[in-house]
Amino acid sequence: MKLWEKDAAPERARNLATSSVKSHKSATADVRMTDAQAKKIRAAVCAFTAGEDHILDKKLVRYDCLASIAHARTLCKAGILSKKDTDKLVAGLEEIIDLDASGNFLIAPEDEDCHTAIENHLSRTLGDAGKRIHAGRSRNDQVAAALRLYYKEELSTVRKQALILSSALRSFQRKHGAVPMPGYTHTRKAMPSSVEIWAGSFRDAISDSIRIMELASELTDRCPLGSAAGYGSPLELDRRYTSKLLGFAAVQKNPLYVQNGRGKLEALILHAMTQVMLDMNRMATDIILFTTVEFGFFTMPDALCTGSSIMPQKKNPDVLELVRASYHVVASLEYSVLGMTANLPSGYNRDLQLTKGPVMEAFATTGECLEMMALIMKWLGVDNARCKSAMTEELHAAGKALSLVKKGVPFRDAYRKVGRRYRDDSRH
Repeated sequence: MKLWEKDAAPERARNLATSSVKSHKSATADVRMTDAQAKKIRAAVCAFTAGEDHILDKKLVRYDCLASIAHARTLCKAGILSKKDTDKLVAGLEEIIDLDASGNFLIAPEDEDCHTAIENHLSRTLGDAGKRIHAGRSRNDQVAAALRLYYKEELSTVRKQALILSSALRSFQRKHGAVPMPGYTHTRKAMPSSVEIWAGSFRDAISDSIRIMELASELTDRCPLGSAAGYGSPLELDRRYTSKLLGFAAVQKNPLYVQNGRGKLEALILHAMTQVMLDMNRMATDIILFTTVEFGFFTMPDALCTGSSIMPQKKNPDVLELVRASYHVVASLEYSVLGMTANLPSGYNRDLQLTKGPVMEAFATTGECLEMMALIMKWLGVDNARCKSAMTEELHAAGKALSLVKKGVPFRDAYRKVGRRYRDDSRH
């Protein structure tokens, strides 16, 4: 049973309940509802509004407990909680963290989310002390705090994975960088290039994407606790103290922006993930192309390829194809969050509940793809002979034109002269 169903204190879900009478009548129409009908409808509304939170929030249990520990200590500092109750709450929350780590803390559908499940557990096991934890706090800043702690840690994890891929590219450069290969524009041979240049371009791209992740981390690293529903708390709580306990770099000072920033922050995080995925999308496309029989510049071991159900000779780059496609999945998550949070009025709106799922999915997808691409780069080979044989003479056309420029020939004249030579050769 949820707290709002058994506690006299008003809760946000209490809005769903009506007075306990035998009939329920609309104020605008002669529609009567029995108690049984009202109960059934309330259950349907609760299930609909909870959505998948009882599943998604398994990732947030630890973070909500850490934020609640900090909040309890802040309440104690303000004289709202006794030292005895604070110690009980801290011990109870640490117990939940341990239960969650061992897979023994369950969030039931009727709990709605991890926040209610945790408070219910504390109230059951600690009595009045458990009921005091929510003083000075709204569900709004409670959720924001747990999410920001989760986002911070996940961003750090993805950043480390991106650095591992960058390191794998660097090793590939060191091993094969001197090998020449054609450079392409419009998927046609253009100018001389090398494995060094090819791999280095993706290292630079990942470096830029990491900088975007670091910006997202910086904006996430501000403590929302104490902002309550979005307009501050009447209790005099030391927000800097709370922020320090949780390891945030700063306090999110404006209480309303804590809620107005939801969706915007998620979209920025998703944009960072999208940029990393875009780097891997283009890298995957190149490797797919360069490992074909027609090109043969790069080679992949059989262990990284898949076969065909009918063609025994096939070695398919399914991993790379899935990485390539996953960019579009993550990009669509960014667009979905931008779309669902546009045009919202200031303050908390329930639309924001739907923004955390896309972020969680994007973290998982991006992390998996980074792991696979690092593995591919570790084992990717280079066929030196094929690369060198592809260095055909027309790749040096621009160089020849510029050689004439060095001799004093105007560039456009040199360009036309060399161009005529290649056009004449192509006719024979």
